[in-house]
Amino acid sequence: MHGLPKGLVFAIYYPVLAAIGVPANMVVIVILSRGKCGLSKCVTYYLVSMAVTDLLVIITAVIFNRIAGIYFPFSILSITPICSLRIALIYSAIDGSAWLTVAFTFDRFIAICSQKVKIKYCSKKTAARVIGAICTLSCLKNTFLYFIYEPLYIINNVPWFCGIKILFYTTPAWVIYDWMHHILTPCLPFVLILLLNILTVRHILAANRARRRLRTQNNGENQSDPEMEKRRKSIVLLFCVSGSFILLYLLLLITFLYVQIANLTYFSGSDLGESTFILEENGYMLQLLSSCINAFIYAGTQRKFREELKNGVKYPSQLIIKLFQTWMQ
Repeated sequence: MHGLPKGLVFAIYYPVLAAIGVPANMVVIVILSRGKCGLSKCVTYYLVSMAVTDLLVIITAVIFNRIAGIYFPFSILSITPICSLRIALIYSAIDGSAWLTVAFTFDRFIAICSQKVKIKYCSKKTAARVIGAICTLSCLKNTFLYFIYEPLYIINNVPWFCGIKILFYTTPAWVIYDWMHHILTPCLPFVLILLLNILTVRHILAANRARRRLRTQNNGENQSDPEMEKRRKSIVLLFCVSGSFILLYLLLLITFLYVQIANLTYFSGSDLGESTFILEENGYMLQLLSSCINAFIYAGTQRKFREELKNGVKYPSQLIIKLFQTWMQ
């Protein structure tokens, strides 16, 4: 950000992110919902739910919060009750997106590492229950955020903007809630996804070595293994989705840990220096970027997804040509 003013960077970055993220997630929802990408119902449920929550993150956090705050600072969205509701919805969507990524990673961990448990757990019924529970708990957890804000200004008896109440930093119950809020997202999802990926890689490497030895003993030579190739393709999606989450949430996690270790506070920004502010904002920018990156992962790793995308792009032009031919006749 050193080359441009911070406000100009934000004014450019967030509209571009919204312009890409909204259509990208909508395309993912439509294509995956058709069920023609060769994915199991269980995986499809998770990926569609992740796309829905990512879309909600783009709408609430990027459009209604960042873009509206930059270009329309005194809109109805800045009235204190609506501002408080907006913040609660933002964190509900972010929590849902993060924990659905954890649920998807755990589901694939079970599918790859435990064939016995896979039969019972990796089903569309279980996926639907897990998705419903995560979304419900995310909303309940962040409902309390609505009550921690007070107006910054009162103009003509109308309360404007959201300032955190002093009791949020002094009341033990709120202090505990604040710690739980940050631990549950992003700390715990980050650790769980990293741990599950490590265990999955460890299992895959051990299984591949055992399978390779078995095939060498049976065939007398190290031939290509179609099963290993199929397995490799199936886990590429898992590692890309969870890996992008880890990379894009890493800076936000580092910022949170730094603030806690340095004993800084966010109240009125008095203890936050310029470098800390930039680090924090860059962390938020990468976190919000994670809400539109999955569409490009699917396009890059899933051949059938690319085919469905190409068909979707071709369909409008084909329809126009048919209508034109009909009109000419």
